[in-house]
Amino acid sequence: MVDYYKILGVKYGASAAEIKSAYRRLARQRHPDVNRGSESAAREFARIALAYRTLSNPQERASYDIELRKRRNNYNGGSVFNSNNPHAQRMRRVAAQARWDRAVDHWLEAERRENQALSQAVFTTVTLFLSTFIVAMLKPRFWYTFNYTGRAVMVTLFLIGLWHLATRLRACFERYTYQPKPFQESIIHGEEKSEKPFTRFAASTFLVVGYLASLAAGLFVGEHMYYIILSDMPLFFDPQIRPDLLFYPPIAVLIVDMMHTVASKID
Repeated sequence: MVDYYKILGVKYGASAAEIKSAYRRLARQRHPDVNRGSESAAREFARIALAYRTLSNPQERASYDIELRKRRNNYNGGSVFNSNNPHAQRMRRVAAQARWDRAVDHWLEAERRENQALSQAVFTTVTLFLSTFIVAMLKPRFWYTFNYTGRAVMVTLFLIGLWHLATRLRACFERYTYQPKPFQESIIHGEEKSEKPFTRFAASTFLVVGYLASLAAGLFVGEHMYYIILSDMPLFFDPQIRPDLLFYPPIAVLIVDMMHTVASKID
C-alpha cells in the first residue's frame, strides 16, 4: 500500500497545517512548470497531489488510516496476501503499485480535461471580447465588397459561429456556474457550498458587461483613430455603424476556436 505520509514527508499523526505546508513546499519543487514540463515531473507531482487530496480530506484520511493500520499490523489470516512470505509480499507490492498507477493516471487525465475545458472557456470569452472591440473600432466593409456568393458564405459562417458560441458558453455555464437556492429555502434547509466557483448571475453579468465594455471601448478608439490613421484604409475602416458588423465576432470566435483545437490536438 502506498504511504501518502511518506510521499509528503510528514509523520503519521501530522496535523492538517503540517500536511498543507509539506504539500506547498513539494509543489514548489516538483511542479511540472518548474521542471520544464517533463512527464516524470508531472507524474511525481500527480502523486504528491493525490496524497495531499486524500490526507487533507478528513473523511478520506480516516478511511485511509484504517486501511493503512490494517496493512501495517500485517494480519496473518491464512491468506497468501496476508502472509509474511517474500513472494506474497512482492505480490502485494505489485498489486498496490498497479492501483497507485491507475489512480495517478486517472488524476492526470482529470487534470488534463479540466485544463482543456478552462482553456476553451478562456479562449472563447477573450476572443469574443477582443473581436467585438476590433470590429467596433474598425467597422470593416467586407460585406459590401462581396458578391452574393460571398455574402451567402458569410451568413453561413455567422450562423455556424453563433451556434458554436452558444454551445461553448452553455458548456462553460454548466461547468463553472451554479444557481443558488432561494433565500427562504436556504434558511430552512441550509445551503451547501457549491464546488463551482461562480453563480450564474455573476457569470452572466460578467459576460454582458464585458461585451458592452468591449463595444464601447472599440467605438471610442475608432472615433479618435479615424482622424489619425484609419481614414486611409477604406476597406478596413468605416465611420458608420451598420447591422452587418454583428456577423464578425461569432465568425472570429469560430475561427480562433478551431485553430486552438487543432493546435491542442497537435500538441
